[in-house]
Amino acid sequence: MRIVYFYNEEWEKEFVSRHFPNDSFNFISGSTKENSTAGDPDAEVLSVFVNSPVTKEELDRFPKLRFIATRSTGFDHIDLPEVTRRGIMVANVPTYGEHTVAEFAFALLLALSRRIVDAYERIEESGSFSQDGLRGFDLKGKTIGVIGTGHIGERMIKMAKGFDMNVVAFDVYQKTDLAASLGFEYRPFDEVLAASDILTLHAPYNSHTHHMISVENINKVKRGCYLINTSRGGLVETMAIVKGLESGVLAGAGLDVLEEEGQMVDEGVILTSEHPNQESLRIVLANHYLMKHPRVIVTAHIAFDTQEAIERILTVTIDNVAAFQNGTPVNLVKPT
Repeated sequence: MRIVYFYNEEWEKEFVSRHFPNDSFNFISGSTKENSTAGDPDAEVLSVFVNSPVTKEELDRFPKLRFIATRSTGFDHIDLPEVTRRGIMVANVPTYGEHTVAEFAFALLLALSRRIVDAYERIEESGSFSQDGLRGFDLKGKTIGVIGTGHIGERMIKMAKGFDMNVVAFDVYQKTDLAASLGFEYRPFDEVLAASDILTLHAPYNSHTHHMISVENINKVKRGCYLINTSRGGLVETMAIVKGLESGVLAGAGLDVLEEEGQMVDEGVILTSEHPNQESLRIVLANHYLMKHPRVIVTAHIAFDTQEAIERILTVTIDNVAAFQNGTPVNLVKPT
């Protein structure tokens, strides 16, 4: 079987290929976006990371494709209606780093609550050990609103309880037994917004969750709230964060993801285009505002990125491909 694998790091090639000694591999460095003409007429299996769009354009370059193994939990980078129309199966990695992502979300929160970045930059830039303006706040007794109580959200709740925080949560599918055992309360979405000193997002990105926090509802958020997003940028309308910061509704934000973050790499194309997409241009400029804001921490979509988590992702991906080859596919993504 011919397998096309878009890889990020050299060591992945040996890690994956040793499990398929009888198959041929076409390893391509980078993403589908970076290799816009790469194709393989004989490929039956395609493996990509979340930074690789798989749309009709990419699919046309792999005419014999039967299976896509995405090395991610999310699959919004794949055109599911198109792959379904072509009879191509898609498998994802349902869980690989619930504690990995939750730990990073808490790292962002702690960095904000104790002004760690501010303190470090002051010493690095001026050598000053002055404590002026560096007073933080305790997490104990604060209310954290967890949006999405799947694997990562559940881990986040457990960690918050370890800090003696109060927890309220929203999820379309409520786990009443989990709420009882961990001691948190489900509430309607707007009530979670209004009650939370910290909001942390752990929902999947789809048409139902697009801009779940928006310009229209940002004023429903408790004044002085901190926003943490390690999920997908599209969950939050970028201008809602800008509006929230300027009005004081948001006291700060920790953002590992940004709306249209893929465009940040290609911003030169947007800015120099004769007829730039106005919405993309607006979002890019707003993202720059956030990156320069003194109470916002922006990181490069790295919440998932530990050695252990990456190895778990690859191991599940290997199992997904092997199961497909054996005629017993697992972890299949269902079209919505």
